[in-house]
Amino acid sequence: MHITSSTGQNKAIMKRRKRGKMVRTIGKILFLLYIAFIIYFLIFSDWYGRTVMGTYRYNLVPFKEIRRFWEYRDQLGMAAMFTNLFGNILIFIPFGFFLPMASRIRSFSTTLLSSLGLSLCVEIFQFFTKVGSFDVDDLILNTLGGVLGYLIFTACSAIRRKT
Repeated sequence: MHITSSTGQNKAIMKRRKRGKMVRTIGKILFLLYIAFIIYFLIFSDWYGRTVMGTYRYNLVPFKEIRRFWEYRDQLGMAAMFTNLFGNILIFIPFGFFLPMASRIRSFSTTLLSSLGLSLCVEIFQFFTKVGSFDVDDLILNTLGGVLGYLIFTACSAIRRKT
């Protein structure tokens, strides 16, 4: 009886490991597709003024552009305000979700620093190539999006473990 129980436990463990490996593989594929999308959308797409600009602008003052978009939302329009404030958050939510899904490192701090690092790379690229504009507020909003994605991932993982 003890051997049968042990064999059943081993099968359950093997099944969980196989399922975990499959989830990581799917996560890696989705993560790579997401990174390709991010590179295209944030750097190469001409949507939302990603083309080379004549006069280059940048913002190094935290919350300056966030405050400006919020205060002047009536003049700028709700679409512009939503795109700048919430778009920068929404575009990084998948990063925070797929990063821990694709790797064995599933810590809050790793996701936070990785989100900040990717956003910083994009902003530095925009600064030197003058495509888009360097904005410290984008770093804040993108990092917040990555953290929200991580929190969604941990909630989904907790629900999956209960089933």
